[in-house]
Amino acid sequence: MKKTGFLLIATIFFLSCFNASAQDLKSGELIMLKGAKVVNITYDYGKMEVGKFKTEEEYLKKGIEDRNAKKPGSGDEWAAKWNAAKTEICQPAFEEDFNKQAEDCGIVLKSDPSAKYTFVVHVTFVEQGVETVVMGTAKSASVNMLVDLIETAAPEKVIATIDMDGAKPKSKPQMSVGGVSVSKTSYDATLRISECFESAGKKIGKLVCKQLK
Repeated sequence: MKKTGFLLIATIFFLSCFNASAQDLKSGELIMLKGAKVVNITYDYGKMEVGKFKTEEEYLKKGIEDRNAKKPGSGDEWAAKWNAAKTEICQPAFEEDFNKQAEDCGIVLKSDPSAKYTFVVHVTFVEQGVETVVMGTAKSASVNMLVDLIETAAPEKVIATIDMDGAKPKSKPQMSVGGVSVSKTSYDATLRISECFESAGKKIGKLVCKQLK
């Protein structure tokens, strides 16, 4: 009985580690950032997969067509909201949590092309997450990123690359009870994805400061 309990705990621990997000310095060094006050940041979504879709273009095309078929114009409104969320919600969330972590090492991350160094955030995969109302369970949202450090004046040369894999929302969506949602935020993909950006910013900011100590 004790052996069974131990195996169960070990399995749960293994699965929790397996499902956790991870960030690594994939190549290069960050030491040149020591003493930097401001680091520029840009974002790239050119090779982003969304859920089962290999490109964002395919995802948006399908979403627009399906929504417009049900209600003319609703698909275009949805796509506009999706695109606006990147710059208005997700990117600020990433930068805010990065800066909270990087405060100790004196770095501020913001859009500033005059800065010597730039972080280029390549968002490679987004899972917006879903809620299964009947069963009351949810598929978590997640985001994958590759973050390149470059000299702003020499963007062709990558100094270092950080691999951010499987960033998850900071909070769990509230489940449905008896098929009735207890919170509309459970269905808000923008909220779930922005929280993934928050988590990524926090982890990467922490990694950068650790590398500079």
